[in-house]
Amino acid sequence: MNVIERIQEQLASAPVVLYMKGTPDFPQCGFSGRVVQVLQACNAQYRAINIFEDPELREALKEYSHWPTYPQLYVNGELVGGCDIVMDLYNKGELQTMLGAAV
Repeated sequence: MNVIERIQEQLASAPVVLYMKGTPDFPQCGFSGRVVQVLQACNAQYRAINIFEDPELREALKEYSHWPTYPQLYVNGELVGGCDIVMDLYNKGELQTMLGAAV
């Protein structure tokens, strides 16, 4: 299985997937930690993937998503965005709706 197939499999494995630096319990950057806090505030069920555990995935995901930074939040296989976008959607109340509709 190549790295793109792995990404597709990961995105298909859960309605909400967060590619982050570190883990939800031990985020290794402030932006990843902020997104985890927002997801927890929304009571979201999500799969977190630590990009530091897989350098090949970390590089390939940038090309796959056309998004150069982490964290990256996906809902139903679609990229929502990084920390700033997630925070903006949360503050507008839109993230809660998106997460509630995730199947």
